[in-house]
Amino acid sequence: MAERGSGPDFIEALARGLDVIKTFDELRPRLSMSEIAERTGLARPTVRRILLTLSELGYVRSDGSGYALTPRVVELGMAYVHSMGLWEIARPHMEALVAKTGESSSIAQLDGSDIVYVARVAVPKIVALRVSIGTRFPASSTSLGKVLLAGLSTEEVARIVAVPSRAGVVAHQPPELAELTAELDQIRARGWAITDQSLAPGIRSVAVPLRRADGSVIAALNVNAHAAETSLETLREEHLPPLLAAAAAISGDFAVRGNIPESDVC
Repeated sequence: MAERGSGPDFIEALARGLDVIKTFDELRPRLSMSEIAERTGLARPTVRRILLTLSELGYVRSDGSGYALTPRVVELGMAYVHSMGLWEIARPHMEALVAKTGESSSIAQLDGSDIVYVARVAVPKIVALRVSIGTRFPASSTSLGKVLLAGLSTEEVARIVAVPSRAGVVAHQPPELAELTAELDQIRARGWAITDQSLAPGIRSVAVPLRRADGSVIAALNVNAHAAETSLETLREEHLPPLLAAAAAISGDFAVRGNIPESDVC
């Protein structure tokens, strides 16, 4: 079960409902009531009431022997994206970037020690990792995450990377803090980050920051490619320039809009 809040205004029932929703993932798209109870630590009668409520609201369906989420759950995540206006602002620039590079592009923000994907334009290629809106990975193993961490102080980075990842099991070896700190210094100086199969075999990526009008980092934008098709030199020499141009254009639109909310760091 997830960590609980404190205080008289904390709504335990709401937290339990979210626990049940978060139990489902791509490896467990369908679960029995017993499995949900076991994974959440909730009593079966409590799980039953939550599932009945979620079913009545249209977020869960049952085939008689198990439960699965419905597409309506997507509304919960997309509410955040739409409230930022992020997709509307970034989409034309990301689509132009993808057309120019022939590679997929994503935007992510920090959530604890992870990154969470909040916008993406993909090309139909076979890659080692499936990414969609809401996917999370350890920040310290991704170009997007390193750009975001580089926008923070050394003290903030140390605190954040100490938070356990909620990304699940991924094939990576997180860097030591001293090694990460040194790399982040380089990223701050040059303005971009590149990773070579540090998250998963076959995945290379280059990322740059998206900034508010005051210069602070709000999100990160990347181009990712398959290592068998795209060299590190190609990422740096051919894909990085249009990536930097797209980031500057998106950041400029952010500044004009002027109502992008602060990103919470926990």
